[in-house]
Amino acid sequence: MIERKLLFIILASFILLNFSGYAKEPYRMGTTTAGFLEIGIGGAGIAMGDAYVASAQDMSAIYWNPAGLALMENNEAMFMYQPWVVEVNSMFAGAGLYLPRIGTLAIGLFGLNYGNIDVTTLDYQMGTGEQYTAYDYNLNLSYARSLADWFSFGASFKYITSKIWHTNATSMAVDLGVLVQTPFFSPTRREEDGLRIGMSISNYGGRMRYDGFDLLFPTDMAPNEDGNYQNLQAKYKMSDWELPLIFRVGLALYPLVLSNQRLTLEVDALHPNNMSEYINVGAEYKFIAAGFGDFMLRAGYKGLFMVDSNYGPTFGGGIKFYLSPTNAVKLDYAYRSLGVLGNVHATSFGITF
Repeated sequence: MIERKLLFIILASFILLNFSGYAKEPYRMGTTTAGFLEIGIGGAGIAMGDAYVASAQDMSAIYWNPAGLALMENNEAMFMYQPWVVEVNSMFAGAGLYLPRIGTLAIGLFGLNYGNIDVTTLDYQMGTGEQYTAYDYNLNLSYARSLADWFSFGASFKYITSKIWHTNATSMAVDLGVLVQTPFFSPTRREEDGLRIGMSISNYGGRMRYDGFDLLFPTDMAPNEDGNYQNLQAKYKMSDWELPLIFRVGLALYPLVLSNQRLTLEVDALHPNNMSEYINVGAEYKFIAAGFGDFMLRAGYKGLFMVDSNYGPTFGGGIKFYLSPTNAVKLDYAYRSLGVLGNVHATSFGITF
């Protein structure tokens, strides 16, 4: 009990230290690269307004909080398809292996494909006849484990790559997360129905610099002198860019816990390195049909108190159909608004085995 109280004090101090200095103008918008790392994974978390750092306990936790992988009780695979803005498509595929007494091992691949784009120049503004493509990908290797009934931790190691035609950049990063289950505010007086606290740090790693022969160009280093200088090759020197570092703290409550119903409310506070702090809120209502499966309705709001936010309300639902006590099929859908960029729909499919 003493160790537990000490841990609560350490966690509270950590939160206060990270949020005591709120970002002040000018905000660092547009100062990081690999922005696709800020796109959520899984229909459940997206439908809850990205307020999922304390609730995630399936394969989508590989993004929200790797510690949530420790709460998986079966092996699981997940696939997600999410058409993004301006005909950009995002996809995720991942699988987790639950190993009793060892923990959970998981691997995931998330990426954006920008399709084929016409090459244009000042001389050929309608196109040269060539096309190029661009993509961003992130490979995750994760491990999570519960050290006690009330405490779990997790870590993800990332390999990040971005390519635009013949120019690319790579980097390595790590995600860290913890989950703490408390007995506070439990409607059933059982600890597992009490307040859950989740924290994660995402994309802590090196910088990215683009390089490739698309950056080469011919130049004449001495235009006013005779000689064979006009075909010399020069190269644009690119700058290093930081990754979008995000610190999340989430609180999940369960005000309604019945034999066949459960209500989850979550509030997440986010401290990014490239914009102002903001709040995400979300809710999930679950109805349990004994012998059949679970039905979920979800809603949320992303970007409360964010400066110049393009985010807004989110909605969605899901179904989990049990094939056997350990095998199930899950389907989740989410809708969210991106303001002037339009609306986005996300669908994820999962199986447990």
